[in-house]
This record gives sequence, C-alpha cells and structure tokens, in this order.
Amino acid sequence: MSVRTLVSLMVCAFCAMTPSHAQIPFYTDDPTVTENGKLHFEFFNEYDILQHPQFPNLRQNTANFKLNYGLPHRLELDIDSPYLSIFRAVGVETANGIGDTNLGIKWNFRKGSPASRAPALSASFYTEFPTGNSRQQLGSGLTDYWLNFIAQEALSDKTRINVNLGFLFAGNTSTGVLGIQTTRGHVYPGGLSVLHDFTPKLTLGGEIYGGISDNAGLGRSQLQGLVGGQYTIRRGLTFDFGALGGKYIASPRIGAQLGFSMDFPDILRSHLSE
Repeated sequence: MSVRTLVSLMVCAFCAMTPSHAQIPFYTDDPTVTENGKLHFEFFNEYDILQHPQFPNLRQNTANFKLNYGLPHRLELDIDSPYLSIFRAVGVETANGIGDTNLGIKWNFRKGSPASRAPALSASFYTEFPTGNSRQQLGSGLTDYWLNFIAQEALSDKTRINVNLGFLFAGNTSTGVLGIQTTRGHVYPGGLSVLHDFTPKLTLGGEIYGGISDNAGLGRSQLQGLVGGQYTIRRGLTFDFGALGGKYIASPRIGAQLGFSMDFPDILRSHLSE
C-alpha cells in the first residue's frame, strides 16, 4: 500500500462512522467471517460519559450481545442487540431496556494472500429494527438499512490495516443517545484501524471512526477513536478491552469497554483437551 493510498483512506475514515458490527473491542470491522457451521458469540460492556450538550443525559452503559453463524461460500449471518442504561441528572428518571436489534449478512468475497498485494475484501448489509423504546431514547423508532465495504491490507506478517466505508440508506446510526440521529437523508459511515500481534496471544491496536449526514440540519457529526486489544485465553476464547473518546455531541467524551468472545465448538474442544 502506497503512502498516498494510506493517506486517502485515512481522510475517508475521518469523514465517516462505522456501526457497531465488528470484532470487539474495535468498531472497525475486518474481512474475516465465521467458519462454515460454527457459532461465534461476542459480549461487551461499554460505559460512556456523554458530551455536555446531551444534558440531562449524563452517562450511558451499553451491554451488547452478538451472535454470528458461518454459512457456506464465506457467508456469515449476524444478530446483535444491546441492553442500555441511560443515566440522567438528579430528578430525571434513568432509562433501562433493550435497544434496537440488528440483523445482517456478511460476505468475504476476496481472501487475503501473502502472494498477492491485493487486499482482503468483504461486504456486509444490515437492517436494524426499532425494538427499543424511542420515548426513553433507548431506540431510534426507525428501521435502518446500511451497506458496509471492508478491506484489509497486511503491512507485515504481524501488522494489518482495516478500512470500512459505507452508506446508510435510511434511518440513523444511533445506539441510545449516541450516534448520528437523522430522521431523513443519508449517513456516510466508515473507519480505519491498525492492529499488531505483539505475541501469538496478544493483539493491540488503535482506530479512528466517525460519521456525517448528507443533511447537516438533520444529522450530527461524529468523530472518535479507540485504543485496545484482544488476549486469547485459550482456543476459542478471548478477553477484549478498550478505551475511547470523541468529539461532537454524537460521540462520548470518554469511555471504556470490556468484553469477551467465544467460538463454538472450538472452546468445547479446548476444554475437553485440558
């Protein structure tokens, strides 16, 4: 990858925002999909301090559950749903409940290869259903549709860069009170992450992601970043962690994320072999 290409991708990432369908703790997705016939489960809990213009909303806790199932032809089915808690100023009731639920499909149509300079490529399409209570700001009250393109370029055998660029046809990117909350118009999402395998078990990295609406009067810009990593406890089980912060009303001022992921049946085989 040339320096000029890398700079161009970073500029694109500054102008976009990626929905939360990725390999935790990173919001920027990578091209890999769950192997055919396997289940992949992810859970993370993210606690965010909100921007001052969000008052009387002060903090938000997001407990997100995600399940992936691998299909033939490098396809993957996804479903995820958050449980949200929005903490508000004294005298204003806290909101708790299920947020909006996502259903999606992801296709890895080009695998990366050490023998080729071409990047690994995938695409995903998601529909988000308004299962959250919009009056309590737990859901958007809208059905969202977005398409995301994913590329990964290996910088070395241990370092790689992921780029997401997408288009939200309808709805918005909000999760609770965070995200771009348009009611009409389109949103252009994307992000960029750089990951490095420090050991066979430990991967650390950083990312930047954001978003813009094509109608400034309807949407809100978002720009934030995350640093974090993933530690493999055993085959099929990882511990994930991250710290994040952002700018503009649609991003948290500061936040932290902890989670884990499991692959079935790999984790069961790993346990039985011990």
